[in-house]
Amino acid sequence: MPYIANTKEDQQAMFETIACTDFADMWRKSQVVVPEPSLLNIPEGMSEFEVISKLRKLAAKNATELHTFLGAGYYDHIIPAAVGEISGRSEFYTAYTPYQPEASQGTLQAIYEYQSMICRLTGMPVSNASLYDGGTALFEAMMLAIRATRRRQVVVSEAVSPIFREMLNTYSSNLNIELIQIPAGADDSGKEELLNAVSDKTACVIVQYPNFFGTIEAWEEFNEQVHAEKALSVCSTYPVSLALLTPPGELGFDIVTAEGQSLGNSLNFGGPYLGIMAVTTKLMRKMPGRVCGRTVDSEGKDGFVLTLQTREQHIRRESAMSNICSNESLCALTALVYMSCMGKQGLIQVAELCASKAAYARELLLAIDGVEAVGGEAFFNEFVIQLPCDAAEVVGKLIDKGFAAGFPLGRYYPDRKNQLLVAVTEKRTKEEIKALATALEAVL
Repeated sequence: MPYIANTKEDQQAMFETIACTDFADMWRKSQVVVPEPSLLNIPEGMSEFEVISKLRKLAAKNATELHTFLGAGYYDHIIPAAVGEISGRSEFYTAYTPYQPEASQGTLQAIYEYQSMICRLTGMPVSNASLYDGGTALFEAMMLAIRATRRRQVVVSEAVSPIFREMLNTYSSNLNIELIQIPAGADDSGKEELLNAVSDKTACVIVQYPNFFGTIEAWEEFNEQVHAEKALSVCSTYPVSLALLTPPGELGFDIVTAEGQSLGNSLNFGGPYLGIMAVTTKLMRKMPGRVCGRTVDSEGKDGFVLTLQTREQHIRRESAMSNICSNESLCALTALVYMSCMGKQGLIQVAELCASKAAYARELLLAIDGVEAVGGEAFFNEFVIQLPCDAAEVVGKLIDKGFAAGFPLGRYYPDRKNQLLVAVTEKRTKEEIKALATALEAVL
């Protein structure tokens, strides 16, 4: 019998709330209709091939080929065919936690190489490979700062992804953490207000680079002032942008996190994704998850081991740095294969294409009557435009024309109902960008 947390009294109270007597009554009232096989009009005696062909034709009626200009933290990049072919090999695809290094050298070396690439990309000295996604990685960064400083106040800019901020709220709701959220400007993170909120109680300040609105900001002086208060600075970033931008480590950040989906992992309706974390050497031993290192064996040959293991499976539970991080080695391997396939120049070229195409798209969209610029010129591949009407309604109309035109900011920022966040990757062609501008003009 599986364990069910709700008692019979709990269940009855829930049934009364929804005006039902029991589960059977609940299903009846929900009017859930399961289609009969006959509704698919599949005659008896069809071969497997014929059935599959018919189902594919039916499924195609639901499919809409959208040209996507959506971003907001998750991006539609080109993924080389080699990425899936290599990461899908059985020795990688079925491998699990490398508890026995003598039997897991391939997996351990892959993790080590992944960490090395993340360090080069972020400009940080140490990286791990055990976090679920960008949001949980940011939460882990916050908890790391709390452990390191022994303070329980956290200052967060509202220019940080609202999805990530909601995760911070959810995970910390019962942890006695004072979470202060500072309103953002038209295109910036509200630096002055952030600094004004920092005190001797502050564990860390959390910002995003580029921020949620796509703006690139300078952080060196800001981080110096945060450090003067003995607080830590945490940065959530977009990995592809770092092929062009100054690495966060060179800007003085103590902890860098990211959503690794853009590094060869497909969108997949929301997952599985990859949480990235890199820290300074000083914070290394307070980092959650696992860190793989290189050593030598008894014969002097290179070997790879789990140098740091800070999960409750490895050490005493009360000493564990986290109980929500997990083995994301397959997604990390995918990112490693992607970065290896692209190489340094390939990553730079992708970033340059994203930036140049975004600049081209912004210019075309701002040429439309009624469309106005929001924020300055310093952006990577995302920018905000002001529409003369509700952006969510415009997005809905453009879906019918074959475009996922962007992210309506009013969903998370009530005072920005008419603003649209548009993202452009290397995957979008100039013809698609022109077609988007034409469709938007027609809708307006």
